[in-house]
Amino acid sequence: MSHTIYSVFQSTAKQWPNNDFITVLPETAEIYGIDAGSLSYTEALHRIDQLAEQYQQAGYGQGHRIGLLLENRPVFLLHWLALNKLGASIVPINPDLRIAELSYLIQHSDMVLAISLASRVNDLNEAAAQNSIALPVITPEQPFPAANTPARADGPLGLHTECALLYTSGTTGLPKGCVLTNEYFDYAGDWYATVGGLAHLEPGKERMLTPLPLFHMNALATSTMAIIKTGGCIIVLDRFHPRSWWDSVRLSKATIVHYLGVMPAILMKLPASSEDTNHCVRFGFGAGVEKTLHHPFETRFGFPLLEAWAMTETGAAACVIANEEPRFIGTSCFGKESDNVDILLVDDNGQPVPNGVNGELLVRRAGPNPRFGFFSEYWEDPAATEAAWADGWFHTGDIVMRDEHGYLHFIDRKRNVIRRSGENIAAVEVENALQQHPAIRSIAVSAVPDSIRGDEVMALIITHEAPANPTALAEEIVKWALTQLAYFKVPGYVVFVDAVPLTSTNKIQRGELKAKALALLQSTECIDTNHLKKRQER
Repeated sequence: MSHTIYSVFQSTAKQWPNNDFITVLPETAEIYGIDAGSLSYTEALHRIDQLAEQYQQAGYGQGHRIGLLLENRPVFLLHWLALNKLGASIVPINPDLRIAELSYLIQHSDMVLAISLASRVNDLNEAAAQNSIALPVITPEQPFPAANTPARADGPLGLHTECALLYTSGTTGLPKGCVLTNEYFDYAGDWYATVGGLAHLEPGKERMLTPLPLFHMNALATSTMAIIKTGGCIIVLDRFHPRSWWDSVRLSKATIVHYLGVMPAILMKLPASSEDTNHCVRFGFGAGVEKTLHHPFETRFGFPLLEAWAMTETGAAACVIANEEPRFIGTSCFGKESDNVDILLVDDNGQPVPNGVNGELLVRRAGPNPRFGFFSEYWEDPAATEAAWADGWFHTGDIVMRDEHGYLHFIDRKRNVIRRSGENIAAVEVENALQQHPAIRSIAVSAVPDSIRGDEVMALIITHEAPANPTALAEEIVKWALTQLAYFKVPGYVVFVDAVPLTSTNKIQRGELKAKALALLQSTECIDTNHLKKRQER
């Protein structure tokens, strides 16, 4: 039998047929308008096989990509596994994307069908029409239209068959599509299932709670695949709800939770309770916890937060996790690489740096196949793929320091990416979109620190004419931007300036811009527009 994600699921269903595969809590069910409860592996496999048969009868299969705009609903995973059985790939769609972003995604990905929430069908149709693309868009309840192109016969399905095309922001402005194979997902599950230490997984017994989105690699590859490999249950929330979080943890009987750095910061602001340690959680898996909150959180809530490092491009093949003591809590330490991973820290000239000195993190798989388990390529961008792999190392763009004991500590991001609540935001993409506003002559966007979200977006704007009412104009620009971009990309701060730092070739000097933005953050010229940044109705 071919080795695919579907075949792994099929084997797990045979070993643990009655185990819960996915659980929907009442709060999530109410928000989504679906039934609460659990789906066993046997029940899930039956529904997956039914979907696969329907897709196949409609002509979908190997070589096809299908967009999924289904939020964190169980149906997302069922469609993914059904399509994987046929050798088709999915394009997970962030439900916060607006028309311009959807239009690019549809055109660039070559998707041949989109399965969407009813509330977003019109948006996808409009986005497709902007590129004159005849893309069928249906809801999960509708029958599949016949495929416009025949499935390919590329040989037997296996580890190297494409499984998903995930988009990630980069420094060039437009998101890059990471081609991910069955091998990528298969190894992600194997890695997590066997990494051990404080992150040990008990086969057939784990219940993993995650509020992270299925259109990101963490929830889709790391969490879901670990659960499938070990016969556990995944509890996927619609998103993180601070005030009901611990109720969800207790009700779900979660043994593991996944987090982003923003979550511990928010949870620590809640009133202390005698119920804080009333749960079954053994550990949290995530990244970016505020250094000063790491130890207080573990003391208060009674379980370790295991800091890890990975990227969409690296998957688990170069993942590093602080799952063994000492963890050097409070130092942004994410552990030490295993024997399967090669790591090199270099300066701006590409020369190795000694311990105690910050350098860019370069990674690869140890052994004869340095790209094992990584993404296959950036779709339709071979130049970017090879640039990322310059000199045989994957260049992460992250600045890291190795201490005298050999442990790695995260410092900052070298790349021009703003990291807000776990979302990567390319400054260039925001600049290009806002540049279209009629009042703006030029614009530069930078990250500024946020105690809860890590980064927030600041826009330094040069207008054609001096604004008579700066606050009103700033709010007008932000409200307009919300129609063009996902809400999290829109500026939370606006400053009208006479000039921005430029190089001799009129490119933005990002280092100086960041320093200027930081200095302006507390100034009277800085207009706070965070109150306008709200998730749009879907």
